[in-house]
Amino acid sequence: MPSITAIVEGHGEVEAVPLLIRRIATKVAPELLLRIPRPIRTKRDSLVKSGELERAVQLAARQSGVGGAILMLFDADDDCPAELAPKLLARAQAARSDSLIGLVLAKFEYESWFLAAGESLRGQRNLRTDLIRPPDPEAIRGAKEWLTYHMTGPHAYSETLDQAPLTERFDLDAARRTNSFDKCYREIERLLLALE
Repeated sequence: MPSITAIVEGHGEVEAVPLLIRRIATKVAPELLLRIPRPIRTKRDSLVKSGELERAVQLAARQSGVGGAILMLFDADDDCPAELAPKLLARAQAARSDSLIGLVLAKFEYESWFLAAGESLRGQRNLRTDLIRPPDPEAIRGAKEWLTYHMTGPHAYSETLDQAPLTERFDLDAARRTNSFDKCYREIERLLLALE
C-alpha cells in the first residue's frame, strides 16, 4: 500500500496534516488506498542545525517504505518561503535521493489557510457565525491570534485542540486563493499522482 509520511513542526500538525492529505486524496486520487503513518515532529529551530532535517527525512523514508513519499510541511514564520524552501528541499533530497519528497512552507503559519477560507468555518470551534475572511490572509502575522479574536466567549484558539477539526472543515478551494495553500495542494496532488 503506498504511503506518505509527513514531517511537521507543531503538535497540532501531527493530527491535522494526515487529515489534510486524506481530504486532498479524496479529490484527486479517490481510488488510491493510502497509508499515512503518524507524522514525524521536528522543532523548526532544529531544522537549521546540520543533520536534524536529514535525520527526520531518513526516519520518514523508513516509515514510508520502498515506493513511498515524504511530505515536509513547515511554517515559514518570518523567512521568505521562496528563499528557504529550495535550501531545505536540497538538504532533504541529498539525504534521500531515492525518495519522492515534497516540501511546503505555509506563509507565516498553517492557520493562515483557515483565514483564507473564513466563511466556511463560521460557527466552528467557537468561531463567530458571521466570520469573514480578511482581504489578504497571508499578510497577517499572527493567524492564531486572529482566530482567537474572532471566537465567541472566553475561548482562545488552541493548535492542539482546534487545528485538526478546522482542517477537516475548511474550504480547500477557497484556501487555494492563497499562494502557499495553492502550492500545498499542488504538492500533495503531485505526490498522490506519483504514488497512484
